[in-house]
Amino acid sequence: MASVDLFKLIAGLVLLLLAAHLVGRLFARFRQPPVIGEILGGLLLGPTVLGQFAPQAQQWLFPAEGPAAVGVSLIYQLGMLLLMFMAGVEMRTVFSRADRNTVAVVSLVGMVVPFGIGLLMVKAIDTSALVGPANNVTALTLTIACAIAVTSIPVIARIMLDLGIIRSRFARMVLSVAVLEDIVLNVIISITLGMVAARGEEGFGVVALLGINTTVANAVYHVVVSVAFFAVAALIAVWIRRRTGDRPPVPRPGEVAVRLVVLLCVIALCVVLGVAPIFGAFVVGLMSGRRGKPDDNDALVSIRRFSSGFFIPIYFAVVGFRLDLVHALDLWFTAGFILVACVAKAASVYLGARMTHRSELDSANLAVALNARGGPGIVLATVAYDAGIVNESMFTTLVLTAVVTSQLAGWALEIAVRRGMLKADGEEAPVSAERKPDDVVVR
Repeated sequence: MASVDLFKLIAGLVLLLLAAHLVGRLFARFRQPPVIGEILGGLLLGPTVLGQFAPQAQQWLFPAEGPAAVGVSLIYQLGMLLLMFMAGVEMRTVFSRADRNTVAVVSLVGMVVPFGIGLLMVKAIDTSALVGPANNVTALTLTIACAIAVTSIPVIARIMLDLGIIRSRFARMVLSVAVLEDIVLNVIISITLGMVAARGEEGFGVVALLGINTTVANAVYHVVVSVAFFAVAALIAVWIRRRTGDRPPVPRPGEVAVRLVVLLCVIALCVVLGVAPIFGAFVVGLMSGRRGKPDDNDALVSIRRFSSGFFIPIYFAVVGFRLDLVHALDLWFTAGFILVACVAKAASVYLGARMTHRSELDSANLAVALNARGGPGIVLATVAYDAGIVNESMFTTLVLTAVVTSQLAGWALEIAVRRGMLKADGEEAPVSAERKPDDVVVR
């Protein structure tokens, strides 16, 4: 790498990292999701702001091609994979037997109904204005359906932590529903990406070896492989847990390196099998989580700290950097898409909660919380854009949908806590008029 390219790479990473952390901390200070600040930090360096005022400087610092562009892209990809890995790790000890009926029904209704609405939406609009270079309408349809149905675990967990309700029964129900939904939707996303990648990359992987070249065969293959991959990973995790137990971890030299090697090997296996790498990272994280509070010396804590300090902020900053709100934003379509997504998700969650005899207030709070799309919505947008499933305009719409719904959920829950409709940890939760006498109130 030439000296000038090395300078551009380092300068670009420094600017992206500083912008992400500074604006992210500003948002956190005002109790807003830091991820939105990280995206906004990248937006300031991209074509929307810096590209308008100093286009030559912006293009010189962040070239579209060359070694510097490849270096930033590599960090961006690693950030996305580590984000999915850590999202899987955090999905632990959230299920409660007392709420399993509500969690099951809300998960089913709150996922199936908006997913179905997303499928119908594609039939009602002109997809030629949304489809990307891959020109795969089926993949576009599944992407839009997932974007409407998805829920963000990291963002909603951070919002509830800031509001002091993370240990409440309400929080456990929200996170339990989000875990179940995201597992199913990640399988669908993996299948969608696998179908596109398999048709776009000739001569590599199992798909090429088997000579699969029809749409139906592609779909069947990726459904079977993605589900089988998840099932095998779950069986391996159960076997390891039975041998080692669920005792607190004992720090071992090199454990961080071992875990990262395993993660990278599984991701490489996914590439060969045609399974989406982000799904592989998510599954490895999901199977790696331990019960209880992790020790500060735990390898997972070390990975999370470094990832959250470098790779993941740069990933979100690059997402903002790639947004071109001047040329790629279709304002009215984006506003309409956000409206449909909010109404579909909130109404279906509310319906599911009422079907389990939750009160109107409980059901409304669940509908608000599960409407946040945050990180998973942004990851969906970026992988679909990178795979050529959606064009730049639809990519912008999907990212803004994730950002706006997360912001709305934060504001609404803060109002609910302030007005006493949700109680902070340690306070007695409000008793609904329709709550049964034997219901347990979590303090």
